[in-house]
Amino acid sequence: MLLLELVETTKAVSSTRSRLAKVDALAQLLRRLEPAEIPTAVGLLSAKPRQGRVGVGWSAVAAAKAEPAAEPSLSVADLDAALDRLLGTAGTGAGAERAATLRKLMAAATGPEQSFIAGVLLGELRTGALEGVLTDAVARASGKPVQAVRRAAMLSGDLGGTALLAITGTEAELDAVGLVVGRPVLPMLAATATSPGAALEATGEASVEYKLDGARIQVHRSGGDVSIYTRNLADVTHRLPEVVEVVGGLPLRDVILDGETLALDEEGGPRPFQETMARFGADAARETVLHPWFFDVLHIDGRDLLDEPLSARISVLERIAPEHRIPGEVTADPAVAERVSQDALAAGHEGVVVKAIGSTYAAGRRGSNWVKVKPVLTYDLVVLACEWGSGRRTGMLSNLHLGAHDPKGEFGEPGGYVMVGKTFKGLTDELLRWQTGRFQELEVRRTTGTVWVEPVTVVEIAIDGVQQSPRYPGGIALRFARVKRYRDDKTPGEADTIQTLRALLRP
Repeated sequence: MLLLELVETTKAVSSTRSRLAKVDALAQLLRRLEPAEIPTAVGLLSAKPRQGRVGVGWSAVAAAKAEPAAEPSLSVADLDAALDRLLGTAGTGAGAERAATLRKLMAAATGPEQSFIAGVLLGELRTGALEGVLTDAVARASGKPVQAVRRAAMLSGDLGGTALLAITGTEAELDAVGLVVGRPVLPMLAATATSPGAALEATGEASVEYKLDGARIQVHRSGGDVSIYTRNLADVTHRLPEVVEVVGGLPLRDVILDGETLALDEEGGPRPFQETMARFGADAARETVLHPWFFDVLHIDGRDLLDEPLSARISVLERIAPEHRIPGEVTADPAVAERVSQDALAAGHEGVVVKAIGSTYAAGRRGSNWVKVKPVLTYDLVVLACEWGSGRRTGMLSNLHLGAHDPKGEFGEPGGYVMVGKTFKGLTDELLRWQTGRFQELEVRRTTGTVWVEPVTVVEIAIDGVQQSPRYPGGIALRFARVKRYRDDKTPGEADTIQTLRALLRP
């Protein structure tokens, strides 16, 4: 298929707010693709190219700009092959070779294709084809049940591969996709509430568990082999030998565990998050030890537990790893939930997560069955731009422009980010130095006082609430926003939504 057909489809999808129209346009495109093109096209449509980021920045893209081709000639496969070459070029002379590859690619592209390619390379692709919409389109194009497609995509962690299987395979083959020990699945996510009582109203009887200030891990053991993955499904087994040792010693054969790891001080309390993440991100051995704590189990010795209630999964977890289960208590009483929350805070943890006791494990989804409660309102937002500082901050990028995720496109492009405020508060000198260097690496354009960046950096922001404001497109502004920390362990797609923030407005 010509790349231009895909580009034109993305424009049609972005230009309509109708979900049905989006699904129909994408399904028609998927039906016209050759089987080998399906995973590549799905990656491009969902703004997740198969190769990921290939190390090409704004300056390289600008230098490669050429007169657009008069007629389309590039195929989807041509772009895929070029991304492979860019990713695989290394060593002496790599810079010149990559520049040549990029110039050749741009010279063969029409104007619309050049813009699309630049968006792919810079991580700015905004097609309007959110994964949920695209998943529905795969179901429409293949004639398979949408629930079967969604489940296969969740359990495989690969929408492109799922699309290929759905369109070219049988329904039985699609249904056969299941948990595989050693293949990570997308983690279940939690919504937010302001109090344990409010969370219980959403969940009913629940397991109220400590919310640790650590790094999310998913641990797989198959026989004697242990693998550990981050919330983004990256393999970090080599960084966590202490976790490998713990899980390798459990009385079982095969297991998939969901939990967190964090550093503890001499009294058993949690060390600062930055210390945990410094150790978590280090490839070399460090003195700091990371302790694993588990709150869920998805598989045990040939038995999948995803569709079993949380009560059953907790029972299994208490049997196989009682010393490593995150503390918690099952209750429907708001007073008990509040006591557990206060106990967690007194122990130095963030708060609690309230989980409906009858809920199944919904991989990759954020719903009302899991609700996190923190004593202060904190939200994960995306940095859109940064302003140059003044006074003692002269020469440093200081004031952050903050955006909330807009998955439905209610205030702009679907899947984009809606600006909700600015802040320079809470930034240490160390963070100022770091972000000044980092955001210039991520620069896409600048004005006299502001550097606009790729929307890929997640920062945790504490606020006192929100207020109505005509200044920003979402109609709200943050109140007393301050930086708590950068979240290298989260992707921009996991940022809190504009809908979540708007829900804070008082009636």
